[in-house]
Amino acid sequence: MNWTPTIKGFKSYLQLERSLSENSIQAYLHDVEMLVQYFILHEIDVTPQNVEQKQVEDFIQYVSKLGMSATSQARILSGIKAFYKYMLIEDMIVKSPTELLEAPKIGRKLPDVLSIEEINSIIDAIDLSTNEGERNKAMLETLYSCGLRVSELVNLKLSNLMFDDGFIIVRGKGDKERIVPIGSVAMKHINVYVNQIRSHMPNIKKESENILFLNRRGAQLTRVMVFTIIKQLIEKTGINKQVSPHTFRHSFATHLVEGGADLRAVQEMLGHESITTTEIYTHLDREYLRQAIIDFHPRSK
Repeated sequence: MNWTPTIKGFKSYLQLERSLSENSIQAYLHDVEMLVQYFILHEIDVTPQNVEQKQVEDFIQYVSKLGMSATSQARILSGIKAFYKYMLIEDMIVKSPTELLEAPKIGRKLPDVLSIEEINSIIDAIDLSTNEGERNKAMLETLYSCGLRVSELVNLKLSNLMFDDGFIIVRGKGDKERIVPIGSVAMKHINVYVNQIRSHMPNIKKESENILFLNRRGAQLTRVMVFTIIKQLIEKTGINKQVSPHTFRHSFATHLVEGGADLRAVQEMLGHESITTTEIYTHLDREYLRQAIIDFHPRSK
């Protein structure tokens, strides 16, 4: 029961063929390792090539009994399906044992969205008397103006700024680049931060010289630091919602759709591979329209 060579090959496939991030690769490998550990625990002696559909079904039921949510079960099954897809591509098997397996049904949860007034109140709560405050204002204006993921924000480079054309270059999932329009307010605050704060920092680390947003030690900001900054601002404003950097991305997309933006354009700006991922914002938009009728139509009172 030697799975190691096949798992190593799968890892190389994810790195070279799929160009996935290290976090995504580790998640896929973890899913396969869980399956292997299940076989070891239950003394099932199988190789990757002779696993049967019933054995994978039993594994998913086992995971369910451990108390894992439907979302977690679906993600694990997705990782195992990807593993067997790799084996099919490499002609290691002729049929995948996961081919007919369906993931548990997951209710699609609509994300929390901030109103324009709430976003303004969060940004207005930033203390601009400090260098960090000027940086934070530029950061949140960029987050909302461009609908970035937090990883895209902290990895944004000075060389990615194309302000003469009103765009920035964003490196997203799978190391794919996209060009995203940036608003004049965000550009203004980035310029203030770069010219008045960042350019006077004496201790910028060599590896961070091209990174746009830096901490006070001259190093690249971490994702956790961005979460912390937003959490502190939410506490100051008293907004009673679950707010994270991703909430700004959801709000960006929702406000565009509510304003009549074409869904394909929103998909392009968000860097979604599939339009179905972007379509969640049409559901949000419908709820917005439904609520508007309830609030304002004379027959809805």
